Amino acid sequence: MKPFMLINFKTYKKGSGKSSLEVAKACQKVNGKVNMAIAVQAADIYKISKSVNIPVYAQHIDDIEYGSHTGWLLPEDIKEAGAAGTLLNHSEHRIPHKTIKKLVDRARKLKLKVIICAKNVSEGATLAKFKPDYIAVEPPELIGSKTKSVCTSKPGLIATCVKKIKAPLLVGAGVKSSQDVKVGMQLGAKGVLLASDVMKAKNPLKELKELVQ
Repeated sequence: MKPFMLINFKTYKKGSGKSSLEVAKACQKVNGKVNMAIAVQAADIYKISKSVNIPVYAQHIDDIEYGSHTGWLLPEDIKEAGAAGTLLNHSEHRIPHKTIKKLVDRARKLKLKVIICAKNVSEGATLAKFKPDYIAVEPPELIGSKTKSVCTSKPGLIATCVKKIKAPLLVGAGVKSSQDVKVGMQLGAKGVLLASDVMKAKNPLKELKELVQ
């Protein structure tokens, strides 16, 4: 089974505006060796989804309906812009569990895929009850790490997540090599979620090619 790989563009400079499209096209070039998807800023969803044929995810949606909600992200608008799914509860944008449940239900009605982020096994097991497409477990202390990866420094955590979380598992935090991806898959994860390794790279395409070897 090919690993699912989601690259989170966050609000990095390379993940914004014109540069975001260049990185999206680089991600598309390595699609096939992995099942590639990208999570981009709301302002970039439309242009990127029209330019690549890999799934484009929103980085967040809000629990609002049509109406007076200035500055919020309407799920229906994200869908119409071309999003195939959404991240929820990333460590940089945590939301209450009761709101996550509502948003998963909204996303289902719109046929949007849902990846819920969790900080540990316990939270992952709880959020899996909402039946997302994936639970992505990312230990906060390793997110953005230049030297440590969850796959190499906490393999026991991945094994425990696979046993206790009743949903397909993604692992993230410090993922930066094909070896990390391989270890995660061998331990039972379905794929990886990563950001800085690609978005901070001088040559994102070269880094992507190394990741999917």
